[in-house]
Amino acid sequence: MDDSHSFDAYQSEPAALDDIMQKIAEHKGCGTTGGSGKASCGSGAGEGDMPADIWEKVKNHPCYSEEAHHHYARMHVAVAPACNIQCNYCNRKYDCANESRPGVVSEKLTPEQAAKKVLAVASAIPQMTVLGIAGPGDPLANPGKTFRTFELISEAAPDIKLCLSTNGLALPDHVETIKRFNVDHVTITINMTDPDIGAEIYPWVFWKHKRVTGKEAAKILTDRQLQGLEMLTANGILCKVNSVMIPGINDDHLVTVNREVKSRGAFLHNIMPLISAPEHGTVFGLNGQRGPSAQELKALQDSCEGEMNMMRHCRQCRADAVGLLGEDRSAEFTTDKIMEMDVNYDLTARQAYQEKVEEERLAKVAARNAELETLAGENADLSILVAVATKGSGRINEHFGHATEFQIYELSSAGAKFVGHRRVDLYCQGGYGEEDALETVIRAINDCTAVFVAKIGHCPKDDLIKAGIDPVDQYAYEFIEQSAIAYFKDYLAKVKSGEIAHVTRGDADIRQGAFVPVNA
Repeated sequence: MDDSHSFDAYQSEPAALDDIMQKIAEHKGCGTTGGSGKASCGSGAGEGDMPADIWEKVKNHPCYSEEAHHHYARMHVAVAPACNIQCNYCNRKYDCANESRPGVVSEKLTPEQAAKKVLAVASAIPQMTVLGIAGPGDPLANPGKTFRTFELISEAAPDIKLCLSTNGLALPDHVETIKRFNVDHVTITINMTDPDIGAEIYPWVFWKHKRVTGKEAAKILTDRQLQGLEMLTANGILCKVNSVMIPGINDDHLVTVNREVKSRGAFLHNIMPLISAPEHGTVFGLNGQRGPSAQELKALQDSCEGEMNMMRHCRQCRADAVGLLGEDRSAEFTTDKIMEMDVNYDLTARQAYQEKVEEERLAKVAARNAELETLAGENADLSILVAVATKGSGRINEHFGHATEFQIYELSSAGAKFVGHRRVDLYCQGGYGEEDALETVIRAINDCTAVFVAKIGHCPKDDLIKAGIDPVDQYAYEFIEQSAIAYFKDYLAKVKSGEIAHVTRGDADIRQGAFVPVNA
């Protein structure tokens, strides 16, 4: 498919773009007024915080709603192997089961295989609401396969949201087709708007049937990315911008990128840490380029949050990921297994299940708000981070030793705010604790005052206490935010009474190459 056209045909008048941004932003007193124009209806917002049509698009999309990601699942299908640019942080692999990062898959699929896989997964995981195409190359460098997949899915499972993730080079040529297939969520990876910086990230782009390098390549890429973003916004398509934080190269510059994408109507900005483990074989990994620390990443995200809404729950998924964010059930749905399945796609059963999910979700919000009222009048300046072991549903429902990641919340007198996650190696394997793995877990949550778990053994509990981290199991299976607020209220009381002293914690590691389950 080739949907080439001139940008002029889709260029909106500035007033029209302003109207769209205002529509996105108008809710509970936070329209795009004043200098920043921040539209505060991003990943952490709820139903009362945005227009009804925007809420319908994001309410059960785990990538566009932080709240939804506790309850709803997504899947990616690997139908797009080719790519039209080279990134120094990327090394695509087509038959890899033990790395968890973008550009990696266990197997490539045809559109027909992908369609059957989607139906099988949606039948087995009724809370799976989103089908994304994110590679392992670029979906728009493989437009025929990408849009054929969307066509098959939209016919067989019209309730599933469609989205794609692209580097943006070919985006302006396909906006009309994206709109025609009702793909109403598009993610663009934008790492720079300055070609000098871009030349350090992108060795080349393939443009108009030839390879272009250096600053010229970066200039073409950034122009096309921003052009595509404006076109999507003008067509009412929600856009998330992903940016990879590369210390010493684009970390300071990403503040400028944040302003640029906000001004063009981006709904969310997701700043992710560079994955640069040498074993992944990327240019940055092999030349020793480091990724950011946890504090560096959070500081940059915090600084950009004043301009627009930040996504902090991204898991930098594989291009064939299946399940809730933070889990991968793709091994249950290999092509061999899918082709043997007798798939019965029951839309009514899926809707009934999702109604139950919404009941649980509303109960969680109500419990959080009730607990938050007990903090009314507290004006403490201090804040703390806590780690949470969870399997999903917004509850503290994972054993410490079984956790492959911890969700991170910032607690203050304003309540509990999700600010990230930390992947870790599995501590408990075969019924025994691995001391080496425990050390990596402690380093990953070293900036946290406490860790909330459903259960924890005596040995890891003692080691956490020695590291200054409070192991908390008294809220097992309760709602995360309600429990965290209750813990913080008790923490403040102990600080005020002098029972404990508030201590500012140190930095933490962002783990790379963490545990990935390879067996169903």
